[in-house]
Amino acid sequence: MPQLKDKLLTPAQRPALVRDCAKLIDEEVDRKSGLSGLAIKAAFKAVRAIKPGFIESVIEGLLDDWVEKLEGHHGKWLEAGAVGTFGAYVARDVSGVAERLLEVTDARAHKADRPVASMYDRLRPNAKDHVTTAVPGLGRVVDKHMAA
Repeated sequence: MPQLKDKLLTPAQRPALVRDCAKLIDEEVDRKSGLSGLAIKAAFKAVRAIKPGFIESVIEGLLDDWVEKLEGHHGKWLEAGAVGTFGAYVARDVSGVAERLLEVTDARAHKADRPVASMYDRLRPNAKDHVTTAVPGLGRVVDKHMAA
């Protein structure tokens, strides 16, 4: 059975995937509203200003583990006959996909230096809602790179 990592994590494909994931994050942040949206936008803007390229480097560092977490969903999609797109398949289980992806960031945050871990801890209570909202877009990004 073909694996996602064999398609997504090649040296030729990986940089474009990181760029598209960063773009997806930018789009998701731009869509946020309300007080929590303002806090997320402010934190995101501060990180971008203080450490340009930080978001992309975080994606790069987490990508292998995220793809590994998506591998189970990909395998189930293939076993079900790969009907429709993988993106449409994961969009039907946004909660489950979000939980799997957050397992990666939770583990990394606990290993991070205190300022990063502290910021993550402040944002984590609402993280699942934000990741859940982004899962359909992530599915489209994965579809794009599986087809490349």
